[in-house]
Amino acid sequence: MKIVFMGTPAFAVPSLRMLLEEGYEVVAVVTQPDRPQGRKKTLAPSPVKEAALELGLPVLQPERMRRPEAVAELAAYEPDLIVTAAYGQILPKSVLELPKNGCVNVHGSLLPKYRGGAPIQRCIINGEKVTGVTLMYMAEGLDTGDMISRVEVPIEDEDTSGTMFGKLSIAGRDLLKAEMPRLAAGRVEATVQDDSEATYAPNLSREDERIDWTAGSLATYNRIRGLVPFSGAFTLWNDETFKVWAAAKPDNGSSAGGNAAPGTVLSVSERGVEVKTGDGILLLTTVQPAGKKAMSAADFSRGASLKPGTVLG
Repeated sequence: MKIVFMGTPAFAVPSLRMLLEEGYEVVAVVTQPDRPQGRKKTLAPSPVKEAALELGLPVLQPERMRRPEAVAELAAYEPDLIVTAAYGQILPKSVLELPKNGCVNVHGSLLPKYRGGAPIQRCIINGEKVTGVTLMYMAEGLDTGDMISRVEVPIEDEDTSGTMFGKLSIAGRDLLKAEMPRLAAGRVEATVQDDSEATYAPNLSREDERIDWTAGSLATYNRIRGLVPFSGAFTLWNDETFKVWAAAKPDNGSSAGGNAAPGTVLSVSERGVEVKTGDGILLLTTVQPAGKKAMSAADFSRGASLKPGTVLG
């Protein structure tokens, strides 16, 4: 059985490696084009491309998978099955109809909840306690295909998007491994999604990264960890970006912080920066002032010009 694997971030790499380790014939890998990264905007390959080259696999990087020339290039490999994991593009009907065994996707949520491009980040931002991975057949809609199997993964209080990406990538690999014999044999019974239960997880915008200090302490804590280690949450200090990379889980009540306005800095110490929220106090423990690297609260407090009474945002 000829398999084409499609994926882009590190989330997809364990699934790709598993297919090779289990002896499946991966004839090509499709990933997003190299993108500029860092201050110098140097073109960098995706983690999936790096893994594919290491494994000696042909790599395709179409800018748009729906273009006829991209579809023709893919069709030349005559895939029996297409496996995707966080590829980053919706596949057109012309691709979905190529393999006789269909196209399956390793999706990082418990469908039909959190359809879309940022399910892991949105789960954490929304304070979910459980997420998981769904192996599904792909359809023309956004994550609307029939479900083959699912597995739940708990979200711990200290988890970030980064730690959950790691956990879910392994859960997805194991789920795909368990289902591959049935997929290869064409003996899969899938379940139709209940669209009435669907929720959506669109890609994050700049506004999603902005801290709203009028929100509750727990909601703000969840937003911060949901954006780590990628963009990071931010607020404004002296009209410049002030990023927050970590905070302590809040345990205060609505009376904490007195009558200070949300966003008011209450104290700056080695423990952290205490900021008033809509219902209490949040202790920021890792921050990044504009033009500087991320630093611990202890390092920040030693040279900080941020004073109690300052209102962030």
